[in-house]
Amino acid sequence: MPDLFAATRAANVARAAPLAARMRPRRLADYVGQRKVVGPGTLLRRLIEADRLGSVILYGPPGVGKTTLAEIIATETKRRFVELSATASGVKDVRDVLEAARRRLEDDGQRTCLFVDEIHRFNKAQQDVLLPDVEHGVIALIGATTQNPFFALTTALVSRSRIFELEALSKEDVGAILDRAIVDRDQGLGREQVTLTPEARGFLVETSDGDARRALGGLEVGVLSTAERPLVFTLELARESVQRKVVAYDSGDTHYDCASALIKSIRGSDADAGLYWLARMLEGGEDVRFLARRLVILASEDVGNADPRGLVIAVAAMQATEFVGLPECQLTLAQAVIYLALAPKSNACTMAIAAARRDVREQAVIPVPRHLQDKHYAGAKRLGRGQGYEYSHDAPDGVAAQDYLGVERDYYEPTDRGLERDLAARLAEIRRRLRQAPGEPS
Repeated sequence: MPDLFAATRAANVARAAPLAARMRPRRLADYVGQRKVVGPGTLLRRLIEADRLGSVILYGPPGVGKTTLAEIIATETKRRFVELSATASGVKDVRDVLEAARRRLEDDGQRTCLFVDEIHRFNKAQQDVLLPDVEHGVIALIGATTQNPFFALTTALVSRSRIFELEALSKEDVGAILDRAIVDRDQGLGREQVTLTPEARGFLVETSDGDARRALGGLEVGVLSTAERPLVFTLELARESVQRKVVAYDSGDTHYDCASALIKSIRGSDADAGLYWLARMLEGGEDVRFLARRLVILASEDVGNADPRGLVIAVAAMQATEFVGLPECQLTLAQAVIYLALAPKSNACTMAIAAARRDVREQAVIPVPRHLQDKHYAGAKRLGRGQGYEYSHDAPDGVAAQDYLGVERDYYEPTDRGLERDLAARLAEIRRRLRQAPGEPS
């Protein structure tokens, strides 16, 4: 029996929806941004037009249009759109949706587009339940995730899906969405008589970080919180509406990408870039102990003996961070970042231990020379342990001319930067002394 009040109820719900939800485009032609993914001639565009969707994973930060694109795909391919939230659905919910989709296909020939938001939160069993119906074409699966699918999803689901990465919207795209919201009389604010000043528009665009939902949210708060009509939406009103900017940061890709950028900036001696990435991670709520540990590692890995004080400062920063915590430890971390960035760089220590370990793994193990073996136990003398060892402090310059390895190896190759320039000269002299034939003059 037809529901006579369905249209009224739907209209009431639509009116109560926030501006960002109301402004979602309904057709692919109205979709703003993501030209590399859905622009003319792209793979996803061709799949939609040919109605050969299969399983699709939309991967990208919040507010870039993943849900909107999924709804548009369902509309363009004339499929029933069914949405599941991975945070609130169990295996039974998934099975029920799949069974309903199968019945619709059998009874009416109607196909289903199943959209799973935050699909990375599905466990392996839930993801595996989807596979048979995806393979048999019972459903077209569209999963949305902010996490790298190659890490967050099962290999089986990834191998059966096409991965499309959506990027943060450009400033031009966010600005265009705001402009449309201001003049749209049906879904937007066209009936509110709002004039958005260029300064306010620029502020909303800049603070959105490519998230259209955030920009529209700030616009809506400012309009609805002000009774004045007509309304001139000023920069001051924009600042009040947005308040404190929320920095997008997660424990997945963003964490690793920012950490990588921090280390590479310091390694590249760019103190300003290092400070920016440190600030980005601090504002995102990164664990300060993680930051301190990374700086300690970098001090040995990338500065090393070119400036041994770098390790001292990094360790001190780690201890201070543990001792004082936030917010004060940001000063200590910043000091360490600046020093390490400006310090002369050397990875000679890193290369040296890597080469030595490679020899241990891949070549015959070198036995400990007899004169270096331990002689501090009963019976060591009878076995000849430690005999012939020369005590280095008895040598005039503290370097006894004796063999410490049994074979000739050069693992440590100092650079000509910082303190290593001096160490290189001393190393060359020591190697000459240690490798001279017995009885040769020093």
